[in-house]
Amino acid sequence: MNIKKYNYPTLLLFTSLLLGACDDNIKLIGDPVTKLSNECIKRSLPVAPNLVGYEIEFAYAMAIPPELGKLESAQVTASFGGAKGTYFDPNSYSTGNSGLDVPVLVANESATSGNTTSISFIRDTCAATLRYYYIIPEEARGKEVNFTFSVKASNGQTAEYKMGPYAISKMDMTLEKKLTSGEACYLSFRNEGEAFSVYSAEEVAANSALASRIDLVYAYNSSADLTHGFFAADSPEAVRPGVVFPSGFSNQTRMIKVYSLRDRQLSNLNNSQHIDDLDFRQLDYGKATSNAVKMVAEGGLWLETADGQYRAFIFINATATDTVTISAKRYKM
Repeated sequence: MNIKKYNYPTLLLFTSLLLGACDDNIKLIGDPVTKLSNECIKRSLPVAPNLVGYEIEFAYAMAIPPELGKLESAQVTASFGGAKGTYFDPNSYSTGNSGLDVPVLVANESATSGNTTSISFIRDTCAATLRYYYIIPEEARGKEVNFTFSVKASNGQTAEYKMGPYAISKMDMTLEKKLTSGEACYLSFRNEGEAFSVYSAEEVAANSALASRIDLVYAYNSSADLTHGFFAADSPEAVRPGVVFPSGFSNQTRMIKVYSLRDRQLSNLNNSQHIDDLDFRQLDYGKATSNAVKMVAEGGLWLETADGQYRAFIFINATATDTVTISAKRYKM
């Protein structure tokens, strides 16, 4: 996976010093800004997959020499309109002496029309760095998205900056759901829009059709070899003492257990591992013969549904007596 490196020009130094008020005595390092200029960087994790429903964050910096005018408006147009929650932050940011972000309100609330999100400056300023948050829409799943940022100054000058393309993953991701042995213990990886669903024993008992959608059963047994166990329908009774399967549960889900894979998006741990679409396509599930696995905190589990339509990776966020908290990514084949 290629990681693009950006050169931070004088513009970003300029905006971090000005914040919202222009000072003719500011001294720049390097080449001075002689016209309306702009620069953009992607603030989101550079190698993390871009997932539908989650955000891509940018920092858009703009500056014009004070003698030429002020910033008037800015906008960004995406090749796919952002989902609900897409917006420009009306604050300009710089880094304070403590190393923390310092916000200064410089614009009104942003407005989105179609594929374009725009903002107007309400404070006389010749430099600003605004943050733009793009929520990835369902329409972009499995495709690429491009962005065109642009700024207009009071003297009529304009400038634009293009970003992308960014590949949008086909995966779904669901974070930190709790499973409880004997209660909310039935997992399905077949519903649209989420990596997995959790059903209670009561729900499955009341709806016989649900049993055909269950892929795994979670159960806790303090005295068993599989203390925190995940079981497919073909798990023998000998390895699941006391675990009762729902009537009609027949999916022979294939599993591969791993202990060294800590996906950053699933685990929220500070590491550089990321599962992407290619990992799901390339993994050899022909070697997945497990029908019951024991899991521990920060362990992982690859799986493929019995019909081969879905592949997933489960990460164990935490364990406790009778419960586990899990996150997962899912890929539709």
